[in-house]
Amino acid sequence: MNDSDFGKENKRGFWIPNKRIEYPPVFVWPPQLIGFLKWLPKYLFPWTFLYALLAVFVWIFLTPSFDRLATFSADWIGLIFLRNVVLTAVVVGGWHFWLYVRRAQGTEFKFNKRWPAEESAAFLFNNQTKDNVFWTFASGVPIWTAWEVVSLWLYANGYIGGLTLADNPVGFVGLLLLLPLLHEFHFFCVHRLLHWPPLYRRVHKLHHLNTNPGPWSGMAMHPVEHLIYFSGFLIYWIIPSHPIHALNLGVMAGLAPAQGHTGFDRLVLGDKTCVNLPYFAHYLHHRLFEVNYADGNIPLDKWFGSFHDGSPEADEALKKRRMKRSGSR
Repeated sequence: MNDSDFGKENKRGFWIPNKRIEYPPVFVWPPQLIGFLKWLPKYLFPWTFLYALLAVFVWIFLTPSFDRLATFSADWIGLIFLRNVVLTAVVVGGWHFWLYVRRAQGTEFKFNKRWPAEESAAFLFNNQTKDNVFWTFASGVPIWTAWEVVSLWLYANGYIGGLTLADNPVGFVGLLLLLPLLHEFHFFCVHRLLHWPPLYRRVHKLHHLNTNPGPWSGMAMHPVEHLIYFSGFLIYWIIPSHPIHALNLGVMAGLAPAQGHTGFDRLVLGDKTCVNLPYFAHYLHHRLFEVNYADGNIPLDKWFGSFHDGSPEADEALKKRRMKRSGSR
């Protein structure tokens, strides 16, 4: 496998993919049917399908019955918390073990050749990974669980819901398929809010200490940010939905940040096989701070002027925006 087929190091030593970041031809006019059909399998597989499948599994096998959910009780709340702890340990820990403990592919395709800081006063315990694990389990998983517990209680008591596979299969499946896009739109909105200077300094800055992120960095946030980030559950309190949709949001919001923060452009699976990890845009957000607030399906950054495609031209455009902004003060 020739690394140069996929990218190269720039003058500063950062790995840069050859292919520039671009949006799929979905939210365009006039519609591009062929482009949409080519994009759809990439959208559905593997992640949309896998997280939907995981949500169904969690609902059937790892969630108490409605009879128990209808009344708040420490036993079932504890079970859901334990379930989310285990899911996080397995999924996020799996990414971390393979790429950062076993270092199965070394620094091949790693955006930043350095490993997470082990001696830095910026992090709790002077260690980036320990800091990230702490915030994930001390704040992230409990707040994710709290949103989920309240949602399940509301469903069990009939305050929200109204959508079932038996009564409305098209609506049920359609909402599952749309869920990543709804999550992205919500994420973009709250992410821009978190970059409002007062909130950034007091809250979001903690997450941005991870300029060289790893899998555990995805959920390393201030508790206030966790509250805001998981407020995506509110979408399913408002529109007709089923508990599976809320659980899908939970596992996606709680676990997918690990793959979005691996710090690698590709996952090497053999001498001749590697899998693209399409998260260069978010890596650039961690390195440059004020670009690429969305996840990459909806061209929100392009519409609002914060898009960076990874090219030298985009670097120059960002530099000019910063100079213009500093000159106007």
